[in-house]
Amino acid sequence: MTSTAPDTTVTPLRDDEGEALAYRTPPHNAEIEAALLGAILTNNRAFEKVSEILEPEHFYEPVHGRIFEAAARLIERGQVASPLTLRHFFESDESLGQVGGGQYLFDLAASVVSVVNVVDYARAIHDMYLRRQLIGLGEDVVNEAYRHDLDKAATDQIEDAEQRLYDLATIGETERGIVSLKHASLVAVEEAEQAFKREGHVVGVTTGLKDLDRRLGGLHPSDLIILAGRPSMGKTALATNIAYNAAQAARPAEGNGEHGGSHRVLFFSLEMSSEQLATRILSQESGIPSDKIRRGEINNDEFQAFAVASQEMSRVPLFIDDTPAITVATMRTRARRLKRQNGLDLIVVDYLQLLQPSLSRRSENRVQEISEITRGLKTLAKELNVPVLALSQLSRAVEQREDKRPQLADLRESGSIEQDADVVMFIFREEYYLEKAEPIRGIDDKTGKFEERHANWQERMSEARNTASVIIAKQRHGPVGSISLFFDGTLTKFADLDRHHGEDGGF
Repeated sequence: MTSTAPDTTVTPLRDDEGEALAYRTPPHNAEIEAALLGAILTNNRAFEKVSEILEPEHFYEPVHGRIFEAAARLIERGQVASPLTLRHFFESDESLGQVGGGQYLFDLAASVVSVVNVVDYARAIHDMYLRRQLIGLGEDVVNEAYRHDLDKAATDQIEDAEQRLYDLATIGETERGIVSLKHASLVAVEEAEQAFKREGHVVGVTTGLKDLDRRLGGLHPSDLIILAGRPSMGKTALATNIAYNAAQAARPAEGNGEHGGSHRVLFFSLEMSSEQLATRILSQESGIPSDKIRRGEINNDEFQAFAVASQEMSRVPLFIDDTPAITVATMRTRARRLKRQNGLDLIVVDYLQLLQPSLSRRSENRVQEISEITRGLKTLAKELNVPVLALSQLSRAVEQREDKRPQLADLRESGSIEQDADVVMFIFREEYYLEKAEPIRGIDDKTGKFEERHANWQERMSEARNTASVIIAKQRHGPVGSISLFFDGTLTKFADLDRHHGEDGGF
């Protein structure tokens, strides 16, 4: 049996009539580059106007890039950049010799008519540089697609291409530059005014839990919020509640007091599948335990409630990505895409230790890997200007103490989690530990000590039943402290706690 290798011959470009097109040079304009350099050599103040727009590599002609770089060095040292001062830099430069040697610098300065249009020149040069980069990117994508790499799937190539496209589209956007205190204070006043007008005075994205919103002021844009706890404490349940509440809650539309769109939330679920997460939310909204939903043990009335909850959920802008062992770079690509297409207000990651570092950063030191991951999450929050709520496991040191309440030192594998996070919260349910500590009837039952111990245990269980504590151990924007919440284990649902109604602390 013979096989034929795929034909990878590149077909020449042709016009509409089938004729082969002539060789096309990349976009460039040497005259504009020369005019800009001449303006700088004539008046060094022109450099200040274009220094944040241009870099030496943006020039098409290599010699122009080197002249720009040399002029920049002199100006940044406080010296004058002129044909005379630059001439000795290029005495042995062969490329400058090809265009006239040192005399070329004088020709550049002599040909300048005005420096007024120097910013327009810089933007034109930058635009043509981006076009050349786009052409190169397209060629790389084609060549990568032709190359059969067993270690790199087509979907990985697509993500790489998207990453490079986004990086190209946002060149310069991450640099906020210098702003005056007047401008910063006006922005702060606007945010305070918006918080004042909102119900609950929430500045950022609401958690749907009044006491938590009151303490945090909502989840703030560009913040990294860590929610940590031991297994079975309800980390995923609380994060799911917050994500759904945020997506469901209407916010005032800009320009008026009416309620507009909801917060768009992206949930990276590395532990549970999207179907399992949806089942949890269905359980919370319908009031039907999730295990009954999975087993199909529901009656007609419950099925109606189930259907109504499902319809309501379909209108909530909550997006789930359940890709396992995802990297922060891939998360960034997908979050950028969603923000560009649908908008984005909150990212939830469940959970941090299941994330993978980038291939270039992987090492045998897990502490360094976690540090790289937390820095990546903080960078993602700042870059997209959205809060990132990341769940984290705690070390087993909690179980070895008599007081099981978690502390900052219990954060697993890396102190950088505490360092990089703007807010660190712990979820703690005393009921979980009390259930395991029920006194066992022993040989001293006749003394009555068992009954006394059991009565004390029952009293503590009564106080702790259906309650949970969110311990805010670190907050850059406000005070720390503990908040009590209601927790329904059958529905994995958190809500505000009302101690004045119901013996079980219901809401």
